[in-house]
Amino acid sequence: MGRSYETSSDCADMSSYLSRCHSCRVESGCFMVYDRPNYMGNQYFMKRGEYADYMSTMGMKDCIRSCRMIPMHRGSYRMRIYERENFGGQMYEMMDDCDNIMDRYRMNNCMSCNVMDGHWLMYEQPHYRGRMMYMRPGEYRSFMNMGWSGMRFMSMRRIMDSWY
Repeated sequence: MGRSYETSSDCADMSSYLSRCHSCRVESGCFMVYDRPNYMGNQYFMKRGEYADYMSTMGMKDCIRSCRMIPMHRGSYRMRIYERENFGGQMYEMMDDCDNIMDRYRMNNCMSCNVMDGHWLMYEQPHYRGRMMYMRPGEYRSFMNMGWSGMRFMSMRRIMDSWY
């Protein structure tokens, strides 16, 4: 209800279009929405559907301030996760979802990663729970330097084309 804004691409600051955004409808594709401008703050994954009262449904403390479209990926998925910052410590290469890195790899922390193929969601708790972070292809040398200090990633999931 109220004013609306439609986008099919990234939007770093929605405040120039809407003073507040508390609900949304995804008509196609997948998006990450953020509770701060410039793709900062808590992140939430959105696929096709209506999110009438997004704040209470997803536990969002504030309104949507920015959004990023997740491009569809067809092909293989590959990501290396590292126990320490700057690609240090134990390293494991993943090609599929992992609901618990402690159970699968005996790894109690993931502090950096290199996403070679595909788009991924990383979660702070096992079984894809808790806060999440969207990872697209690239090197992520330090999650702490990205504003995620004190947060540990314990499960990872591929963003598959079937989600679109």
